[in-house]
Amino acid sequence: MLNYAPAVAEAFYREVPLIVITADRPQEWIDQDDSQTIRQYGALDNIVKESYNIPVETGDATQMWMVNRLVSDALLKASSGRKGPVHINVQLDVPLTTLTEATPQQPRMISTVERPTVLPTAQARELGRLLAPPCKVLVVAGFHNPDSKLSRAMTRLAAIPNVAVLCEAQANLHGPGLHSNIDRILNEMTDAERTDLLPDIVITLGGSLVSRFIKAWLRGRHGVHHWHVGERGASVDCFKCLSLRIELPAASFMPQLASAMQPFAGSASTYGESWRQLAGRARKRYREFTARAPWCDLKAMDMLVEDIPARANLQAGNGTAVRYIQLCDNGHIHRTDCNRGVSGIDGCTSTAIGASMAYGDLTVLVSGDMSAQYDMGALAISGIPSTFRLAVLDNGGGGIFRFIKSTATLDELDECFAADVRLPLRQLAEGFGFRYLRADGIESMKAALPAFFGHSDRPVILDIVTDGSLSAAELNRYFDEANSK
Repeated sequence: MLNYAPAVAEAFYREVPLIVITADRPQEWIDQDDSQTIRQYGALDNIVKESYNIPVETGDATQMWMVNRLVSDALLKASSGRKGPVHINVQLDVPLTTLTEATPQQPRMISTVERPTVLPTAQARELGRLLAPPCKVLVVAGFHNPDSKLSRAMTRLAAIPNVAVLCEAQANLHGPGLHSNIDRILNEMTDAERTDLLPDIVITLGGSLVSRFIKAWLRGRHGVHHWHVGERGASVDCFKCLSLRIELPAASFMPQLASAMQPFAGSASTYGESWRQLAGRARKRYREFTARAPWCDLKAMDMLVEDIPARANLQAGNGTAVRYIQLCDNGHIHRTDCNRGVSGIDGCTSTAIGASMAYGDLTVLVSGDMSAQYDMGALAISGIPSTFRLAVLDNGGGGIFRFIKSTATLDELDECFAADVRLPLRQLAEGFGFRYLRADGIESMKAALPAFFGHSDRPVILDIVTDGSLSAAELNRYFDEANSK
């Protein structure tokens, strides 16, 4: 059961209504040196919304009533309010090989009427007035499921002159005026812009942020007020300046806010336009840099992301891969996901394979070699569709630690952080029935991409072989160039 703890923790922080059902031994045998017994009930309490324990004897009517009530409560708990996982622990006695005739019954279902998820109009208008010019408003979106209504609302907000909207790739927000490359935009700022573009109010929605630049820029800034939107049930004070919690789903509140701010659509503020100009400069420099860059992780990722078909669903591995995707021009990809609840490398491949089974269309996982190695057993899952694609940044492992300044200069870098990972990807592809492609330079990458994204009768692995040290140096050079202007 404990093997599933990383997945349960991810579901808890991603607000996924996961139902975790575990088989257990009878209570009287726990701690009695009997085989396969641990203190299983409650073992996941810190990362589930609720734990339920189903006793062994469920034969009489009273016990069945209790079980029915507990299971109904578990389903409601998982899917209501701030969604999340619940744990149902079922005690089973021996012998487990005995079959019993049972008459199928329709279980009693308990429903609920949830509280309203919209603000009274007068309250929404009052919040809108607080954001009126000359107030400078910055909206920052972390991970979120695709939602066309929310995308439209964010586009309406972005059109208001005193508002700028930054969204990470996995926020899955699409529309004119939405800036989806936060790190490369903030890295382009001059010293004057770092002061002039500070917001009066920053509004966050969705889950945790990948961008370290936005955190470093806003944390603890005097005069900045932070509003957080979402049913979190806790004070999410990521920027150390939280002043308002809006306990509503973003998909409900943001359209209301967009409507409340429409009276200010004709204001003379230049705040939003300043962000558009900054984003344009940042994109121009990024395109110039990648055009002349040698073969490295950034060059490879730029080529890969640019060629991802718009219909594809992109899954990002944690660490290096998701950060490169944030830099690349990713606005054409209709859905991007990453296990950013706890930001671990556990199960990235398994998650992507599961997603490919559900989507039914092209699913592309971009993974570092350490993440791929950690979850390599997932390639043995039965029924992996031919529409699954796995691109591995094969750079010797731990690429992010070669880039981060706090670890890049350590004597222990290779020993403790940047593990020497050399995956036998060709042999693994053959063993698991995948097609294997290899790119170890710009020309071979150009040749591999059409086959990688094209039709195939089996899933495909693309082995992107780069030099880890050179890749880290080029990424640092990209960020340092803007700061040296």
